[in-house]
Amino acid sequence: MQTQVFSDIFPLLSTANPQTLEWLLNISVEHEYPSGRAVLMEDAWGNAVYFLVSGWVKIRRTKGDDSLTIAILGQGDFFGEMAVLDESPRSTDVIALSPVTLLTVSRERFIQILFKDPQLHHRMLQLMVKRLRQINMRLQMRSSPPAVKLAYTLVNLGENYGQESAEGKEIFYIPFKDLAEVTEISIEETTKIMEKLHEKGWIKIDPANNFIYLVNFKQLQNLANKL
Repeated sequence: MQTQVFSDIFPLLSTANPQTLEWLLNISVEHEYPSGRAVLMEDAWGNAVYFLVSGWVKIRRTKGDDSLTIAILGQGDFFGEMAVLDESPRSTDVIALSPVTLLTVSRERFIQILFKDPQLHHRMLQLMVKRLRQINMRLQMRSSPPAVKLAYTLVNLGENYGQESAEGKEIFYIPFKDLAEVTEISIEETTKIMEKLHEKGWIKIDPANNFIYLVNFKQLQNLANKL
């Protein structure tokens, strides 16, 4: 992979200097996982930072035999940085929703890079603050109608990971159970709302090809803003 492509894929690296990009590529290790495979188990957090080159994953909170999807990430995102920085154990794991390609950078190397490139350090702080703001927004929306909350989830996925297509913003066909858990509504509500949005022409559900198209993105944004 060329350094410019690396930078283009990952917003985190948009301000990194060329030497940093070259070093990251040289020290990173590529991994590929099929759909449904565990990418990171709860006892492995803190060993490395993971860069999602392609595909979609879900982050699950685990407790005994129970699990709850708390986040969905797509191409260009990264995870594991918090555990690397604070060295605390995690009761979460990461599961591939689709075939996934990852690059991993060991904890020691990643910390070295942060010290060497202040621009990368600053950019990572910006993205972490953005994540905190999104968490705060989700907390504010807990009393909002289910349709508003689900629209907010879809808009976020579209803005962060959606690919432009003739049908609208294209995202992975995320199982309704995972959508429901991330949105904090029931799967029955999720199914009903998704079917309604499909009927209205705001989205197009294409399970055969594993896509959801956000056809009328502006309407979804308007719905999501009805706090």
